[in-house]
Amino acid sequence: MAKRILVLVIEDNRLVRDGLAALLGGHPDLKVVAAAESATAGLAHMRETKPDVVLVDAALGNGDSHRLVRDLKSEGPRTRVIVMDLLPVQEDVIAFVRAGANGFIVKDATIDEFVRTIRSVSKGADVVPQSLTGTLLSHIADQAMSRKGPSVLQAVRMTKRERQITDLIAEGMSNKEIAQRLNIAIYTVKSHVHNILEKLALHTRLQIAARAHKGDAPEPGLHPES
Repeated sequence: MAKRILVLVIEDNRLVRDGLAALLGGHPDLKVVAAAESATAGLAHMRETKPDVVLVDAALGNGDSHRLVRDLKSEGPRTRVIVMDLLPVQEDVIAFVRAGANGFIVKDATIDEFVRTIRSVSKGADVVPQSLTGTLLSHIADQAMSRKGPSVLQAVRMTKRERQITDLIAEGMSNKEIAQRLNIAIYTVKSHVHNILEKLALHTRLQIAARAHKGDAPEPGLHPES
């Protein structure tokens, strides 16, 4: 049997929290390791259970959800974070992307949509609300990722292949599509994406795409392809 996806739920509404945990727990490939009502409790469970995916309420009643996402990514850089909201607006999505969120889902989604999102995000996909996919990255590029002064990325050394993959991520391609386009193995693409994230000090593919759309990525050819 394949390894189950370990899920932590952080939601301050008890009915939603318990109901979601029970429904997700009914799927054989998912295991809800804990359900917390606050950011403090969520971080404690994060350290204890080391989940693969964390579901975070976008509007926790007694805490800063954006800060919580940053703290979760700091505690577990490889942990994937999905933000749950009733009606996510572009500005909130951008703020959560900057904090390190990997996916979003509306709270009135079906349980099947929740499960599909968890599975996709756990495998490395970045999922945003469908209504925002057409304009999200350009908006991030124009506003969320803007900086004053010279970019610190100008000093980052990128191989030609890493730059190619950065550009294809910005086009919205998955790892599989990139592998097919470049005629390389999918595990090679994953390795390059990992290296790009480390070099740019980013957490998600969305953030890579945002940097590329902003024109804030390093120039190609600064380092020979290995």
